[in-house]
Amino acid sequence: MVHYSCDMCGKPLLLDEEVRYVIKIEAYAAYDPIEISEDDLAEDHMDEIEELCESLEEADAKDMEDRIYKTFKFDLCAACHEEFLRDPLSAKFKKRLPFDQN
Repeated sequence: MVHYSCDMCGKPLLLDEEVRYVIKIEAYAAYDPIEISEDDLAEDHMDEIEELCESLEEADAKDMEDRIYKTFKFDLCAACHEEFLRDPLSAKFKKRLPFDQN
C-alpha cells in the first residue's frame, strides 16, 4: 500500500485528510526566434561551434538535461494546497530587491 504525506508540512495524507492535491511543475528553457542578418551569415562561426562542442563534451549530461527541462511533482494536504494557490512562488518569503524606475 502506498502511503502519501504532504511535501510541505509532512502531514500523512488520505489518513488524516479526505483528499490530496498533486502539484506538477514543468520548467524548461524557452528559446525565442532570433533575427539573422547578412553579416551573421557572412561571418565564420567554426571556432565558436568548436568551443561549444568542447564545452558540451566536458559537461555533466544530467546537469545539462536539468538546465533544459525538468519536472517536479508534489503531494499537498488541503491547507498547504490553499497556501500554494495564494502564493505559488513563495514570494512573501523572498526579500524583494528595489529596482530603479526607468
